[in-house]
Amino acid sequence: MPQHVRVGTRASALALTQTGHVVDALAAWASTDGLDVETVRVRTDGDRLTGSLASLGGTGVFVTALRDALLDGRCDVAVHSLKDLPTGHADGLVLGAVPARENPADALCARDGLTLETLPPGARVGTGSPRRAAQLLAARPDLDVVDIRGNVDTRLRRVAPGDLDAVVLARAGLARLGRLDAITQTFDATLMAPAPGQGALAVEVRRADAEGPAPLARALRGLDHRPTRLAVTAERALLARLEAGCAAPVGALARLDDESTLHLDAVVARTDGTRVLRRAATAALDDPLDPARDPAAAEQRAADLGRALAEELLSAGAADLADLGARR
Repeated sequence: MPQHVRVGTRASALALTQTGHVVDALAAWASTDGLDVETVRVRTDGDRLTGSLASLGGTGVFVTALRDALLDGRCDVAVHSLKDLPTGHADGLVLGAVPARENPADALCARDGLTLETLPPGARVGTGSPRRAAQLLAARPDLDVVDIRGNVDTRLRRVAPGDLDAVVLARAGLARLGRLDAITQTFDATLMAPAPGQGALAVEVRRADAEGPAPLARALRGLDHRPTRLAVTAERALLARLEAGCAAPVGALARLDDESTLHLDAVVARTDGTRVLRRAATAALDDPLDPARDPAAAEQRAADLGRALAEELLSAGAADLADLGARR
């Protein structure tokens, strides 16, 4: 008999689209074993409440209800945008899979095909992210950065004469929704470093369900993309050491090259963009994609890289620029 698996998701169009990709992938990986997959919608505080993301409690506002549904048995799998997932340990839960990452860049969606360089002086640009706001102002101090909330379509509709000249959104979300046509500029990470984990999905499960020979456990192992997991492990370790959440203007991006070297770049900025601190580091990993080797060793090395770069940022004065919990 097929193993019945309930996949929990937020009810937004983007969340449902992301979850649909995971559901299809799980079913495909377990097609020979039998896996009966059902989608369960879970309403979160982030969907219900209004106000800025920072005022609602930060990253966990989209995650807590899904985690509760996992722990009380209403669902067996929860799909999150990985950048929304708090870095702290959740008792009884593990990151069962990190699928291959979409392009993690931020994107400008502007009226009349405008770019950051060609936006008129004083242009109104909408974003709900202090990280994006700080880096926008670092590049263009004259901009009027407006705090906005809402789903992707709601934000895009505000780009019109008399309201906003542009909004900044994650390119990955636009790609998953088939809205790449709205982009007028994709930002290079040297101009706007993305949020740690941006573009990646987190497939969270109860610890017992991620282990053993059951169809779900096998499907999770097949869905996991090793280079993406190692990259986001480094990014999230940096974020955890800085004790920074979504209210802090911190960006990080890691990548694994063909020589098994993990590269990590990070940014901490003042919220007004008047100062930006950038640092980078690398770590050599010992054949991290070799299935015969212990995967935990490469993940530990990736995490060590993130923590070491965070220490370097703190030594350079990062805590004086942003509201970080960490101090030297």
